[in-house]
This record gives sequence, structure tokens and C-alpha cells, in this order.
Amino acid sequence: MFRYKIFDSGRLLVYNKIEKCRHSGRIFTLSGYYKRCTSTSARLWRPVLTQANYDSKRNNQIVNEKKQSTFTERSHLKYARRLVIKLGTAVLTREDEAGIALGRLASIVEQVAECQNSGRECLMVTSGAVAFGKQKLTQELLMSLSMRETLSPKDHTREEAHTLLEPRAAAAVGQSGLMSLYDAMFAQYGVKIAQVLVTKHDFYNDSTRTNLYSTLSELISLNIVPIINTNDAVEPPPQSDEPVDGKGAKRGLRIKDNDSLAAMLAAEINADLLILMSDVDGIYTKPPWEEGARFIHTFTSDLRNTIVYGTKSKVGTGGMDSKVNAATWAIDRGVTVVICNGMLEKGIETILSGRKVGTFFTDSSLSGAPSVDVMAENARNGGRKLQTLTPDSRAACVQMLADLLISRQKEILEANQLDMVEAEKTGLSSALLSRLSLTPAKLKDLAIGLKQIADSSSNIVGRVLRRTKLSDGLLLKQITVPIGVLLVIFESRPDTLPQVVSLAIASGNGLLLKGGKEAWHSNRALMNLVREALRLVDAENAISLVSTREEVSDLLTMENYIDLIIPRGSSELVRTIMSQSQNIPVLGHADGICHVYVDKDADLQKSLKVIRDSKCNYPAACNALETLLIHEDLMKTPFFNDVCNMLKKESVKIYSGPQLSQLLTFGPPQAKTLKHEYGCLECCIEVVKNLDEAIHHIHTYGSSHTDVILTENEETADSFLKKVDSACVFHNVSSRFSDGYRFGLGAEVGISTSRIHARGPVGVEGLLTTKWVLTGDGHAVADFAEGGGCKWLHEQLPV
Repeated sequence: MFRYKIFDSGRLLVYNKIEKCRHSGRIFTLSGYYKRCTSTSARLWRPVLTQANYDSKRNNQIVNEKKQSTFTERSHLKYARRLVIKLGTAVLTREDEAGIALGRLASIVEQVAECQNSGRECLMVTSGAVAFGKQKLTQELLMSLSMRETLSPKDHTREEAHTLLEPRAAAAVGQSGLMSLYDAMFAQYGVKIAQVLVTKHDFYNDSTRTNLYSTLSELISLNIVPIINTNDAVEPPPQSDEPVDGKGAKRGLRIKDNDSLAAMLAAEINADLLILMSDVDGIYTKPPWEEGARFIHTFTSDLRNTIVYGTKSKVGTGGMDSKVNAATWAIDRGVTVVICNGMLEKGIETILSGRKVGTFFTDSSLSGAPSVDVMAENARNGGRKLQTLTPDSRAACVQMLADLLISRQKEILEANQLDMVEAEKTGLSSALLSRLSLTPAKLKDLAIGLKQIADSSSNIVGRVLRRTKLSDGLLLKQITVPIGVLLVIFESRPDTLPQVVSLAIASGNGLLLKGGKEAWHSNRALMNLVREALRLVDAENAISLVSTREEVSDLLTMENYIDLIIPRGSSELVRTIMSQSQNIPVLGHADGICHVYVDKDADLQKSLKVIRDSKCNYPAACNALETLLIHEDLMKTPFFNDVCNMLKKESVKIYSGPQLSQLLTFGPPQAKTLKHEYGCLECCIEVVKNLDEAIHHIHTYGSSHTDVILTENEETADSFLKKVDSACVFHNVSSRFSDGYRFGLGAEVGISTSRIHARGPVGVEGLLTTKWVLTGDGHAVADFAEGGGCKWLHEQLPV
């Protein structure tokens, strides 16, 4: 056997293909390795050729060898090349068990065909022959009834016909029809199929087993989808089978249903992924109808022998115990397994995209790293613990975190330097590098902001907003309460972490943080300080940093735990979160297209100062100037040249709007679009005729973030401030003032451009909602009916 080894720092994934050498009659296993490239999505293939005679002795040796480890993350499933897809009886049949669920089967066939046509190699293990045959034989049975029997209202033969049929006879009748159905469905996509009928004895006999895998290898090499089914016409009824101990030709798995059959096939043909589709969503810690049952999204080696499952399916021969045994047996042999609900629309496609569907089986161990589900539940419970604390206790926790930012500064900066070095190697843009960098000055400002939050949080949670005397002895209050559990997703900026954490603690909210991988070391160091501060109030689990092993898309489905999502990062990130989160509200802004309008009555020297600060102070910020609007009267003055010279001196690249471009013979290149956030030392300049045209431009191309007017005319300024519909509108000040710290909020969890709940920089107040508290003395609504003795007062009381 010849093997070509590759040593690389990246993750190596394996692709195996079995082909038959026509000249020698031997089987050759062609394996190729590929890795994910960091700069491109291209795959690098490295061929390997290994020779194996398929005699009994060598076959047993290969099977008992453990091949390369399974995929450790769902995101890697898109690289699975060889798939085995098992369709259970409950998936293929209707609820009456007397026919095929054609619509569901057609959807699955379409997905398998798409996989096959995209270059993957698919095998299917299918049930359904008995159900298909029962449907046909039931019709025959009914046709044989007499007219009297058919019309008799007391005769229930019609309803019970399919239960009177012998399963083996039904299988014999239904097998050909089932395969004809598969053949017609796959033909619509240009995919050829082949039927392979097996019994469990075919796996225990050396000769038949060798022939079976030789046939499968040949079919795979010819790009044909083998459809495997047990030959139920000759197979004995399901019964308790003796455990196979792995001796001789037996492999340590008893084949008594299609789950174990699929696992055996997947291991033998070196499949990358086995998908067991049934009528269950996946694995629970106990029967799902029992209290305390928890769904297991990822089943690792740590969970073996800790859970007891049901032993029988309602329809087929394999229960949950059978599925788990088959799945764990397969992962021991390097096959990744997903158990999922076959009724799920586009289930195969969703699994291969890396979404959290079903239970993902892997041989990796996640000891010490709780799943995001556990983190979210901890955040819920921890948030409730924070809510019950006194304001002084919450403030002390935030104060301690502020002090740790200074006392542990060296530790933080060393971790940040590791991130900076790696980011520079990967070619991270200068704007993102600026956001990623931490300095002593930044940490000092952070600590000051956190102490502001602590000092102002004494009367935040539980504050009475309204008191109403509804009637004598009936008092209603409206008070502030935490939202619940927040999910904050942020990129690049590690200073976001302590800011958001302090706001969550002060407002009594549980928190999940998802930071960017470029700030991994920094976020980890800062999170250590957060846990230390939370230990002070015994609420360490209230806040967790989600590792990059979990996909953001998984978090967006956890509406049972997460109450509000706040994305902070690029416009692409925010748009993605907003589009994918269907059940959890999102607070944030997709773009920071900020305008500065220079009116004809502006102080021009003052304007140059404000424009410079708005654009050049921190061009990567979302509150930086992106489009400068100039009143057309100022084009007759030196102001335009002064602005251009100042911006060029600051290394700002200028683009012109359509109106400005028409006025200039030579000048800056025209902007491709006026609705663009540059996020760097670039901006657009456009000319407008008057205030109304400036406001119209802002409403047309802006993002409702921050917009500024520069003028000495108070009436013009007042009109701008009233008419511009943005979260922040300023007069004669830089757009960079749009910030939680500068607003005196201590810090911000983000900036919102939405029109509900909170707008602009969102501080502690934006992380609160309200609840109504009503106290009485045995009052009933009936008491207020006519003659009931109680009268409505609705008297507003002082807060």
C-alpha cells in the first residue's frame, strides 16, 4: 500500500473514491486530500493511490482500522463528498401507512440529484417497499370483495384491508413499483439509479460481501446512485438479534434495520457523511414529552452511555436506540452522522450548508466547552440573578471590571498584540486594524466610561414610570425591567466587549457575546476579567463569550432563549443578521451614511474645522462623514477649493456627485453611487440648490444615522433639525459626537436607526423594557359592573 502524506497547518479533510482496475480485477481506493484556503474558496486536491485486494482477510483488516476523524464542525459538512442517505419508513409513507408520501419523496430526490450533479457521490438506503406493496394489494383485495361486502355499512374490511396483508408479500409486490418510482423521479434530473437488494447474511458471508462492495464501487465510479434496500420478501420478521462481537467476519454491529444497514455501508465505502432521516427531529436527553428533556444538537463521545432511548419506532423496525447505536458505530469508523427529521423542507441541503438541523454526531470531545444552548440558558438564569441584585451590587461589579482594565492592562495588551500580528499577516484592512488595536489610552477611556455607567445605575432597574389609582385600594404601577437575554455580535473591536458587558450588568440582562475571530486573543483576555468581576456577585454564567465553533446562523434560531440581537460591525454583517433573524428582533443599523450640509449662511472657517473632524478623526467609525453637501451659492466663493485642499492634505480621496460633476471641467471622479458608506479616508461631495434639496438628498441616500447642518441662520437650522428624519441631527458640531460615551451614557451597546424602542446611541435605558404591577384587595372586574359597588377613578399619582 502506498500512501502520500501531507503536512499542513490547515485542517485537512479526506475524500475517498473506490474504483475498479479493469486489467487486474482488483479494487483500488483513490483518496484525495483538500484543505480550506484562507484567501480563496478553491480546493487543493492531493491524489493518493492505495491498493487493496478484496479477499476476506484484508477486508476485515481495512474495516477494523479507524480512518480519519469525523468532521468536528457543522460548517465543514459542505466539504462532504460521499454521502449515504437513509430514508426511514415514517419519512416515505403517509400517516395511514398504506402509500408513499409522493411530495416529500420528490423533494428528497431533488436534493439528492442536486448533490450528485454537483460532483458529490450519493448512496441511498430506503424503506417503503412494504408500504408501496400494501397500497397495491389493498386495491386488489377490495376489487375481490362482493358488491354486498363492499356496500355493507357494518363491514370494516375496507378500512382494515391493509392491516390484513402479509408484509413479505407486500414487499415482493411493492419493490418493483418503488424502484420504478425512483427511476422516474431521478430521470427528471438526468441521474441514473441502480437497485441493490441485500439481507443481513450478505454482510456476514465473505463471498457475498465482497461481491456487494465490488458492485457498489463499480456503480459509484460510473456516477450511478445505488439505492439499497433489505430484501423484505425473503428476510425474516424483525426479531431480537444476537449482538455481534466483531470476531471473524462480523463487525460489531447487528443488522436488523435500515439504520444499522446504512451505518455498515457508510463505513465500508468510506463515506464522509451519513444522514439518517426519520420522523424525529434528533436526539433528546430523555423522551421529548417528559419534563426536562433537552434537545442534543451535537452528540460527542462524552455523551455515550449516559442516555437511554426508546427501542421501537411507531412505524418502522428501528427505534431511537437503534439510530444512536448505528450512529456511534459509524463515527468510530470515521463517518460523520446527522439524525434529522425527514419531513423538514430542504433538509439535506440545510444540513450541508452547516445549519443547526438535527443531531450532529462527531467523535470529537467538547469537554469543558458548553454548547450555545447551555450558555443561553445560563444567560437567562444569570440575568434573572442580576435583576434581583441591589443597584449597589450591580454597580460594584461594573466598578471592579473598570479597575481590572487598568490593573491588568499588560495582560490585555499582550493578547491584543497577538491579534494584531495575525491580522497584519492576513492582510486585514487599515480601517479594521485601527478598530482592532487596543492602547493604554483606549483602556483608560473604557474604564472611565464604565465608572460612569456604575455611578448612574442606582435607579435604572425597577424605576417607577407611572402610578395610577384605578379605584379605591387598586393601584397600578409601570416599572422598568431588563429585556432578558441579549445577543451582541461584533467585529474587530475588542473594546466593545467591556462596554456591552457593563451595560448588561447595570441593566440586569443576561448576555451572549459573539466576537470576530480576528480579536480572539483580546476577547478571551477581556472575558477572563468579566468572569472575575461577575464572581463578586455569584453570577459568573450570566455572560458568556460564544466561540467561533458555533455558527451565527445557529444563534439566530434560539428565540426561546434570546430576546434581542444587536449586531455591531460592517453593513454586510448587519444586513445578514437582519435577513436571517426571523423570530428575534434586531436592534441596529445596516449603514452609517452620514451627511454634513454646509448652508449658504455658514461660518466657513468653523465649517472647515467641523468637516475635518467629521471625516478624518476616525474615518472607520459609523458616525464619520461620508457625503458633504454644499449650497450652490458657495461654489462662487473660494470655499470649494479650500475644502478640497484641506481634505487632500488629510489624504482623503474625493468623489463628486452628479450635480458637482456637471459644474466642473476637471475635478474629482464621479461617485458610482451616492448611497455608500466608505469607512475610510474617502468621501463624496455634492452641490444642492437650497435647504429643501439638501433634506431631500439626505432622505433619499442617507441611512437615518447622523446628519449635520452648518449654518449661522437659526431659522434654517431649526427647520433642518425638525425635518431631517434621522436618529441624530446636529447643528454646527461634528458628526463624531454621535456616541454613547460622548452623550454621557458611559458607553453604548450600539447605534440604532430603527423607529421603535430605542434610537441613536443605545445605553442602559435602551436595554430596558417595562412591566405593569397591579395591587389590590380582593378586587374583581364584576365589582365594577352596574350596581357592583366599585367605581373607576383612573387618577394619576406622582411618581
